[in-house]
Formats: sequence, C-alpha cells, structure tokens
Amino acid sequence: MLEKHDIKPEQSLELLKELHILTRDGKLNQDSRRKLKQVNHLFQFIEPLLKKAHQDHADITLVDHGAGKSYLGFILYDLYFKQLQGASRIFGIETRDELVEKSKALAQRLGFSGMTFLNLSVAESIESPQLPATVDMVTALHACDTATDDAIHFALKKAARHIVLVPCCQAEVAAVLRRNKARSLASGSLTEIWRHPLHTREFGSHVTNVLRCLQLEAHGYQVSVTELVGWEHSMKNELIIAEYKNLPRRRPSERLREVLQSLGLEEMNARFFTSP
Repeated sequence: MLEKHDIKPEQSLELLKELHILTRDGKLNQDSRRKLKQVNHLFQFIEPLLKKAHQDHADITLVDHGAGKSYLGFILYDLYFKQLQGASRIFGIETRDELVEKSKALAQRLGFSGMTFLNLSVAESIESPQLPATVDMVTALHACDTATDDAIHFALKKAARHIVLVPCCQAEVAAVLRRNKARSLASGSLTEIWRHPLHTREFGSHVTNVLRCLQLEAHGYQVSVTELVGWEHSMKNELIIAEYKNLPRRRPSERLREVLQSLGLEEMNARFFTSP
C-alpha cells in the first residue's frame, strides 16, 4: 500500500503513475518505493543548489545527461521548476531516440513546458545550438561507465556552477588496471590491492571516482562525496556534488597526475586532464 511518507504533498500523482512508480490505482510496490526514495532523496541535495543559483539570476538551466526515461528530470521539474516564473528550463540529453520521444510526449501531456529533450551525444550536446553556452547545473544519475565522465566534460565546457553525479558500473579504469597488472606486480607490492579479479573491479570503481573528484578540484570546484541512500537500497550509491568556487588548481592537478602514475594509468591522462 502507498504510505504517506513515500510521496511529497506537492508531488503530482499523475506524473508518478506515468513514470510507473505508482500503479493506476495509486499503489506503490517495493521496487518502485526504492526508486522513488532514491530520486526524492537526491532532490534534497539538489534543491538547495537550485535555490542558490536562482538567487543569482531568475532563469536557471539544468542539463540531465544520460537521462534515460528522465525520472530525475521529471521529478525535479514537478517539485521545483514548475513553480518558477520566466524561462527556467530542464534539458534531458539521451542517445536513445525512442526514450527521447516518449519523454517529449509525457512532458506535453503534463503541461511541463519548460522541459526539452534532445537526442544527442555528449560531443554533439557541447556544440549544439539547442543548448545554452553556459548552464547552472549538470546532473547524471546512474550514467554507466564513461557516461559520467562525458557529463563532467560537458559540465566543464559549459562552465556549470553545480555538478551532481551518481556514477554507475565503472569498468574502464578496471580494464586498464587488469591489462597492466603483470607489469605492475613486478614493480611493487601496491598492486596486491587489485591483484584478484574481484578486487580489480571494486578498486577500479573506487579509483575512478577518486580521479573524477580530483579532476573537478583541478578545475576549481569544491567537491563533496556522500551516500545517496542506504546500502540496503542500492550498491550504486556514491553521490558526488561539486560547486564551482574558483579554488586553487595546482595541488589537485599534481595529485591527479601522481595517482595516475602510481597506479600505472598514465594512458588515461587525456580522459582526466580535460580542458574546459
């Protein structure tokens, strides 16, 4: 049964039904409750950042990369953007055209006129005239493997003030660690940390997010890392929040280079040393 604490008073029940979080008769199963809890909990982190941006200027812009079915974008619009006056807008960026078309149709049915959905790659979205030159916030919820890095690259190019990431399924760094394991084992005992295949995968995932944080700090961002929800709800649970503060860049840049070198990941310099 639907419990009162699961739904915010201002949330549109019609939207939750359209997103299949609620059944047509208003019920919520365990899997849907878990999904709703994650998105609503993420909103608690995002709302203060949106308010901060809104204090600076009336019209705010949020870009959601790897939007998928746009659960996050629709929830953010329902809980925050639809109350705003003016030209504030959410852009959902997704490479699967069928999901883009479904999101467009849903936004039209709900009257969410401030939502735009674009079938673009990251490279295309950076250059596309359909997106503004600068944005206030970039989000990426469960963007798999390098899609999170793509979202960071977009955010840096667009001078985003706020970046909110929930990474997922990071495999690229683990693959490089695995490929270079024999050489690394010969060079020192540190490689024991990721010698076993399971440890390679888990350590690679952890290192990926460490590198992302250093990358953002190397571009002047203040970064915080926390849990999205309790581990009983999701193992893909790390939440990275970055706010541009124009902080000193030299030390994090040096650390980033040192970590890549220490772990034999020099071939990944180009990914993590991106220019804005």
